[in-house]
Amino acid sequence: MLDAARRLGVDLDSVCGGRGICGRCQVEVAEGEHAKHGITSAAGHLSPADGVERAYAADRGLAAGRRLGCTAAVVGDVVVDVPPESQLFRQVVRKEADAHPIEVDPVVRLYYVELEQPELESAEAELSRLRRALEEEWGLRGLDCDLHVVAELQRALASGTPAARRGVTVAVHDGETLTGIWAGLHDRAYGIAFDVGSTTVAGHLCDLWSGEVLASAGAMNPQIRFGEDLMSRVSYVMLHPGSEAELTKVVRGSLAKLVAELTREAGVERADVLEVTIVGNPIMHHLLLGLDPTPLGSAPFALVVDEALRLAARELGLPVHAGARAYVLPCIAGHVGADTAGMILSEGPHLGDEVNLLVDVGTNAEIVLGNRERLLAASSPTGPAFEGAQISCGQRAAPGAVERVRIDPETLEPRVRVIGCDAWSDEPGFAGVQVTGVCGSGIIEAVAELHLAGVLTTDGTIDGARAAETRRLVADGRTFSYLLHEGQPELVVTQNDVRQIQLAKAALHAGCRLLMDRYGIERVERVRLAGAFGSHIDPVHALVLGLVPDCDPARVTAAGNAAGTGARIALLNRAARAEIEDVVRGVEKVETAVEPGFQEHFVRAMAIPHASDPYARLGAVVALPARRQGRESASAHGASGRRRRRERRPA
Repeated sequence: MLDAARRLGVDLDSVCGGRGICGRCQVEVAEGEHAKHGITSAAGHLSPADGVERAYAADRGLAAGRRLGCTAAVVGDVVVDVPPESQLFRQVVRKEADAHPIEVDPVVRLYYVELEQPELESAEAELSRLRRALEEEWGLRGLDCDLHVVAELQRALASGTPAARRGVTVAVHDGETLTGIWAGLHDRAYGIAFDVGSTTVAGHLCDLWSGEVLASAGAMNPQIRFGEDLMSRVSYVMLHPGSEAELTKVVRGSLAKLVAELTREAGVERADVLEVTIVGNPIMHHLLLGLDPTPLGSAPFALVVDEALRLAARELGLPVHAGARAYVLPCIAGHVGADTAGMILSEGPHLGDEVNLLVDVGTNAEIVLGNRERLLAASSPTGPAFEGAQISCGQRAAPGAVERVRIDPETLEPRVRVIGCDAWSDEPGFAGVQVTGVCGSGIIEAVAELHLAGVLTTDGTIDGARAAETRRLVADGRTFSYLLHEGQPELVVTQNDVRQIQLAKAALHAGCRLLMDRYGIERVERVRLAGAFGSHIDPVHALVLGLVPDCDPARVTAAGNAAGTGARIALLNRAARAEIEDVVRGVEKVETAVEPGFQEHFVRAMAIPHASDPYARLGAVVALPARRQGRESASAHGASGRRRRRERRPA
């Protein structure tokens, strides 16, 4: 398996050189039918564990379902997951917890009371005494009780040395329900806010009393093997009835692993996690909850449920306290989900007078426009190009990925910066850095810089007029490509790459324009770019590309992981839950897929930056090139194009 990974360019770590000593090359077999690949995968399609692997497992342990890639031989069709800890260049899941003022008032609270030592009383009698004590000392009346609490109460009263009175600490959820009991004084209570995205899943472990973020962690969404984007996963379920259970299982498993990672990193007990909040787009929302997502695959894009949900965390398979509760923020529309509700809660457009445009840029872009008077929301299917997929040299954000690009307009020579290194490629500190591909922010900047350098025309054509004077412009069949990085691997921006970015940005821009039309405005004064990807886009390059409508670049700013921040606010402040539920009920939904004006806006937005908008406010800050269309120059393409044909790395 390790040899196969190396041949295919798959990132699988090995420190010992395949001797079965280090254990860095562990892999997991994804068993079952994989219609996307047209194969049936089974653990038996790898060779049985040999003496080396059995010795490693006996000495250092090997989790169930794990195999050593250096000893397991491929003997049949198999789909393999490479866990993050087995990756040399681990995915950079940029969903850190942003600094945000939050008034801490959690929905779950701890209360300490002392009870007289029971004398062979029934469990019901002990529970009655506890309720009376809570009412007398804390004024808590009519508390419901989870079934597991009775057993916990008996254990708490039975523990410790004999005494006339026994102290216990109880957890009360929302002032109504007893959800946990501990012997003696127990003052530890934690919660986790989850942001379940189509590409990445992130969690933030918080102290429910101080509000402090104790640990943050993220992972790739394992559903990616069923489809890169959301609609491909819906299609998978449509073609394979009942398969939503499998997609639900893998995403819940991912959350369970994050719980283990977060608690381990923070040094806290899982049983002290008493509350969980969750945001996600509608399809991820439905799949996490075990709901059929197929109605979201076609108009009218009906949600099975859109209101906020309160349920036991154990129902989602989360390894936390038995009485922990999960709160799922409300969805807004068929493709505007709980993640958008989290963004609204974080950014607060409903609290001010200024009209804000909020854009969560990702595989599916969510857009909110408005102020305290009126809020509109929509989504646009941007696709996976912004994540580096469908780009010839694209990859997701990981060490070695190009994330910043500058192109000299005179020489067309590029300068790049990669994740994991602060130096630019023309600076001494860059020496020896391994460049592996181009991530989303890198391809955005590359295309924008090509336009600013006069290489990319208004209609998105790579103009080869200067090919004779630079090695950077390379004939590629009937088109030209731009050589961004020489060496291994060679990174080239192709004409198709530009088209993929144009399609994605046009969809996003058209969604913004639809909301502006509905609102009755021609320009926006403030734009906030949210999401792990949106927060790493340079505002000037986003405007040069025409990703969002024209605006003063100084007024286009990053909102950070706004959806995740909204989940943290709901985790730490009980009043925020009622607030967002009330706000969401008043949001006007715009379904871009059925709006007649979407196609017209989309076609105009295909131009760079736009076919009819001169982007005057951007032009006041940045020298934009003159508008011009691409020219056919087939004579320049012929033989040189055949000589310089390049291998393309799959996204």
